[in-house]
Amino acid sequence: MAIHGPIPITFEQVFPHGCYIVGEVEQVKDFDASSGGRTVFAKDKTTGELIWQVAVMDADPNVKAGQKTVSVKLLSPVQPVVPPALPGLPFVPVEFDGMTVTPYVAQNTGRLAYSIRATALRAPRTTGTAGAPAKQNGAVKEAAA
Repeated sequence: MAIHGPIPITFEQVFPHGCYIVGEVEQVKDFDASSGGRTVFAKDKTTGELIWQVAVMDADPNVKAGQKTVSVKLLSPVQPVVPPALPGLPFVPVEFDGMTVTPYVAQNTGRLAYSIRATALRAPRTTGTAGAPAKQNGAVKEAAA
């Protein structure tokens, strides 16, 4: 099979209606390597980049309530900066670049799930509708199927 490792995917394929940041960008801990009060942060096995995560809410009205919020993982040597908030919106719209998806079987449920990663986050490109996220290419989210 020609597919090895993460599968490239576009932002539009993952979030066709856009998404919004609903949490802080946090560095992911490597729980296996951390011990005795010493925290070790996770690095991507392929690139060696630090792994960060942020909770986002999918703006798709057809997504079930329990699947609306997902964790998107970002590979970056420094903490990614969240775009500025837009006036009148309760959440910050965001788009991701360099997205990949890796399917896996969730140990706790036995169901197919996806780890989606990105290399960058940014403010959406505008489409002429004030405050509406644009649909663009673009990261990593964890979601059960």
